[in-house]
Amino acid sequence: MKRKPIAAKKLKPSDAPFTIVNYAIMIMLSITTLYPFIFLITSSFSALDMSLGGLSIIPRQFTFSNYERVFANPNVGIGYRNTIIRTILGTSLSLLVTFCLAYALSKKTFPNRNLWTGLVVFTMFFSGGMIPSYLLVKNLKLIDSMWALILPELVSAYNFVIVRNYMQTIPQSLEESAKIDGANDITIMFRIILPVCKPILATIALWVAVWHWNAWFDCMVYISSQKGQVMQLVMRRIVMLGSSDQLTQMEGQSHDFFTPEGIKAATILVATVPIVCVYPFIQKYFVKGVLVGSLKG
Repeated sequence: MKRKPIAAKKLKPSDAPFTIVNYAIMIMLSITTLYPFIFLITSSFSALDMSLGGLSIIPRQFTFSNYERVFANPNVGIGYRNTIIRTILGTSLSLLVTFCLAYALSKKTFPNRNLWTGLVVFTMFFSGGMIPSYLLVKNLKLIDSMWALILPELVSAYNFVIVRNYMQTIPQSLEESAKIDGANDITIMFRIILPVCKPILATIALWVAVWHWNAWFDCMVYISSQKGQVMQLVMRRIVMLGSSDQLTQMEGQSHDFFTPEGIKAATILVATVPIVCVYPFIQKYFVKGVLVGSLKG
């Protein structure tokens, strides 16, 4: 039996003013949001200063020299390598530890479950602060190590609560049927619960990956060697402090004109575009993962 197509709902004449105003506001918000990014792209391909002469989205003297100088800077390559390693390693370990912790504390039979959950949630509101954290990392001999950027933020209490609440929505009968078939707790956790938690884990993975990709302050505190710095810290120095020392390292063989503003715009795009490209692949899990994970306490 074929289903009849659902007819489009006709708008009432009284709804027309609201619809027009609503569309107008949304278009203005979209332009306000997109224009700075478009202007940044235009500046990165311009050989002249785009901030002079009013608003424009067309490059002045189109050139690739800004990107040539960015990629000629050895600090950019080092920062990219460290950022990729940090993001992949930090996200993978954070998901593994968060998933295991949430699975254990989602069980009503776990001894002192409320106590351990309360201790984790307590860290959402109170922390030791910067100085105790630095002393802890120093005493663990993690200074100038990639682990100084990963271990202190390995588990987020907020992410743990979201994943734990999501697991509590899974029917208990699913695990009971697996136990009847002879599966142990490890098998149930990784072969049954893990696939079911795919939406929330994908959401958490994106949050953690974006955080690691954009983080720079902890690198500035814990990493002193040039070889251990991440891309966001390199970008910060180029954009905010690098008008002299960092930009001089971008001298290329090309004789095209370039401006410091164009190089800064190109650096921002080089550091931002890769993580932005990840969003379309994981965005579909956002609504299902976050809403279900936030319903049950």
